[in-house]
Amino acid sequence: MAIILFTITNFEDNENVKVREELGPFKVVEFQRELNVNHATAQSAYYASEMNVRRRQLVCDVSQSNITIQAGAMQWMAGDVKATTGLKGVGDFIGKTIRGKMTKESAIKPEYTGNGTLVLEPIYKHILLLDVGEWNQSLVIEDGLFLACDSGLKQKVVMRSNLSSAALGGEGLFNLGLAGQGAVALESSIPREELIEIDLQNDELKIDGNMAIAWSGGLEFTVERSGKTLMGSAASGEGLVNVYRGTGKVLMAPFLQ
Repeated sequence: MAIILFTITNFEDNENVKVREELGPFKVVEFQRELNVNHATAQSAYYASEMNVRRRQLVCDVSQSNITIQAGAMQWMAGDVKATTGLKGVGDFIGKTIRGKMTKESAIKPEYTGNGTLVLEPIYKHILLLDVGEWNQSLVIEDGLFLACDSGLKQKVVMRSNLSSAALGGEGLFNLGLAGQGAVALESSIPREELIEIDLQNDELKIDGNMAIAWSGGLEFTVERSGKTLMGSAASGEGLVNVYRGTGKVLMAPFLQ
């Protein structure tokens, strides 16, 4: 085991910083107030903090595992931490480039190895930590939410069950899927306290709108009419709904993000 020689002070031990959540190599810190304000901005900063609009950062312990992050997300790192492309050859490069175009994520996500601490850029969105193992080792996430993950997780492209899912459901045709054991960090406009988790046991969930932010990879996703007939759909006023069918979990926002 490598010896850590550096020390970090006035960060997590700062009274203005609160550790919101920890999972695996990840820790979410939240700044309770904006201290770098003046008389012109103090009022807006105060009310922003009261409404839970705060800066948050993801802290990664690279000594626990290699970490893959969204391109451009790194702010600083301490210790013997090295950034790599995570590529394993020309074929891997081509595959990741294609996957990036399909999922609208960055094609090459840097991988950090070594022994030390990696801190990502502060954001005002909420940071969610999920254990992929608790999702039957397969998790699909909505476009644009990926922030970081344990590099041991396998990333893959997940295609919709049918073309109508993309054309009619307000979704893209492809999503980023993660498989294996490990933690993933997601950016969310909705705090964890408001997210709804639904556990399906050979059942189905119908959602009127693009509100699911993550779901088990074993679920079938389609877009269907809310009623059995066109007349029934028109009468209900809903039209088309996103349907998740099978056994697994869905993490859903209470309203459109």
